[in-house]
Amino acid sequence: MAQEPKKAQRSGYTTGSCAAGAAKAAAQALLGGAADTAAAVEVRTPSGTYLRLLIEDLRCNGEQASCAVRKDAGDDPDVTHGVLVYALVEKRPEAGIALAGGEGIGRVTLPGLDAPVGEAAINKVPRAMIQEHVQDVCGRYGYTGGLRVTVSIPGGGKIAERTFNPKLGIKGGLSILGTTGIVEPMSDRGLLGTIRAEFSVRRAGGETGAVITPGNYGIRFLAEWGRGAFQPVKCGNFIGDSLDMARELGFTELLVAGHVGKLIKLAAGNFNTHSKYGDPRLEILTAYAGLAGAGRALMGDLMGCVATEQALTLLEGAGLWEEVRCRIFEAIQAHLTRRAQGGIKARAALFSSSRGFLGFTAEGCFKPCG
Repeated sequence: MAQEPKKAQRSGYTTGSCAAGAAKAAAQALLGGAADTAAAVEVRTPSGTYLRLLIEDLRCNGEQASCAVRKDAGDDPDVTHGVLVYALVEKRPEAGIALAGGEGIGRVTLPGLDAPVGEAAINKVPRAMIQEHVQDVCGRYGYTGGLRVTVSIPGGGKIAERTFNPKLGIKGGLSILGTTGIVEPMSDRGLLGTIRAEFSVRRAGGETGAVITPGNYGIRFLAEWGRGAFQPVKCGNFIGDSLDMARELGFTELLVAGHVGKLIKLAAGNFNTHSKYGDPRLEILTAYAGLAGAGRALMGDLMGCVATEQALTLLEGAGLWEEVRCRIFEAIQAHLTRRAQGGIKARAALFSSSRGFLGFTAEGCFKPCG
């Protein structure tokens, strides 16, 4: 009996897109009247996709307006699927658009995350999306005063207990996230097949050098770093499998580009960097700090960090970062060389959100094509 073809997995949209859509609709209701607000709004995502988001629970009394967009994670197993993301918009005497977190939105308590300590856990890309869409509404109605946007997720505090937020020092609720605005689910097998297919097409086109990166942060870094012409292949957590494929398909060079918080796992030989296979980031930093002469107090502080960026700050303050960096880069390169089995020259380029490019694990000329 012939098997039925597998259905393509359905994409969804992030809490950041939901918040932007709700804020846009609430601003329209406040400045143009509830009758001027349609049942759905269009949102531009950073990925260039336009979303049509349905509006729920619209309320407006002339002084403030609020509404919600229901999160749709598509076929991705996301604990926030189905939650209502609310935005309350109200006028304020100060100029500009202020952003705040309400019920169910966590607050950042430790350094090293995308939002400053003390502020609502709304990452910078969603912040920009919300402000951009609300500003568009202000321009449409000729409004030049100030607005305050408060984002909330009823029940978010309870849902957050099932996420990594408590471990990361995000207290009391969920984070508003998203770098592209779109949730792109894919099975492990599907992603591996996609990676191989993309490698195959590029190899057939004559390319002998390949660049891989775990995700959107790496792609954005390469573009800002001036290496956008590399056209990286997004490999997710499958760094080892991607290296194997590149070798098997005849590539002669491979560059792995990514955030230090992800690629530092390679220093322990973790070639699948998903947290379910282990998260030795702080252990690696602490071990190499000890080899560089760190005392027990500093090592304890390093183990107590919630993010790699925070640990780098401690190492820099102790004057140990450069030696630790060199040792970690040597370890990453050794594992890459071992995995390559002599069939491909592999190296890594690491970056930090706050420090930019941190360096290559090995020197040498890399040519992405030909």
